[in-house]
Amino acid sequence: MPLEEYHAPVLLLEPELPPAPPAKPPESCPACGNAGVRVLYRAGDRLYRTTSDTFEIVECQSCRLVRLSPRPTPAELCRYYPKEYWYVPAEDAASRLTEAYRRFVLRDHVRFVEKAIAHAPANGLVVDVGCGGGLFLRLLKDRGYKVVGIDFSLAAAGFAWEHNKVPAICGSLSSAPLPAESCAVITMFHVLEHLFDPASNLQSAHNLLHPEGRLVVQVPNAASWQFLLLGENWSGADVPRHLWNFRARDLEILLDRCGFEVARVKYFSLRDNPACLATSLAPGLDPMVRRIRGTNDAPRRSLVKDVAYFSLVAASLPFALLEAACRAGSTVMMEARKKR
Repeated sequence: MPLEEYHAPVLLLEPELPPAPPAKPPESCPACGNAGVRVLYRAGDRLYRTTSDTFEIVECQSCRLVRLSPRPTPAELCRYYPKEYWYVPAEDAASRLTEAYRRFVLRDHVRFVEKAIAHAPANGLVVDVGCGGGLFLRLLKDRGYKVVGIDFSLAAAGFAWEHNKVPAICGSLSSAPLPAESCAVITMFHVLEHLFDPASNLQSAHNLLHPEGRLVVQVPNAASWQFLLLGENWSGADVPRHLWNFRARDLEILLDRCGFEVARVKYFSLRDNPACLATSLAPGLDPMVRRIRGTNDAPRRSLVKDVAYFSLVAASLPFALLEAACRAGSTVMMEARKKR
């Protein structure tokens, strides 16, 4: 019986104080099973303010995997994703400029994936899990690749079809109507940190990939300088939507357990790393944050904030490049292949 449908029986007795609930046992680490943790930070939803609850970012005392505690239930987690979380651009001039900027910075992702495609079976299918509005897939399609997107959001999948003209499935990778070993490349940009069971998703990818296929994953990097310096104010933690905060070695271990071996690693993303720092420093300037919060600024004030934000992104670029050169960028991107 679902929890929300459960009702305790009403006893017609003289009221008395209920017994104290038993102490909740500590949540064991899903990676190693150890229950010991070290609390790193306490934080709420700093970005979108969907809840007033406070969460802990904890580190396993054994394997050092960083995760959110307590972990929300699926029903709770749904409430932490605002309706506007999946970006669907409007038709105004500001949105067109934003779309042009996103096209420019996504070239970095496209180049990384094209190198993976070069090692995969020719003319194979490229599947992007968490495709959003499908802009990344459209850029690949324009280069002649066969593509399909998968996203939990019906609005995002619909926009991918209608606006970017790429096929998209509303659902999960495990339920996608794709034959086993039919995919040349599967990409997951900022997906694994949101999932209750990342390993299950990677195992589905392993089943769908051709024996010579490639997997590309990207996650925020919990070993980045940004996390070290900013702590709970680091936007890469995205409390409470990110259930896991992976370091590169955590991701490598996870991939290894799911039958993959890492072929290439990159610590810089032109789309994500400078913007992550800018949003951490001034979340109220981020256009997406303002849109989700429902900030109703006058057009001139909104333009000033947009200019200030993108100026801050540009100013963050040198630091983002430096930390990435030291293998401590705010994101880590890996290309992996099936173990031989």
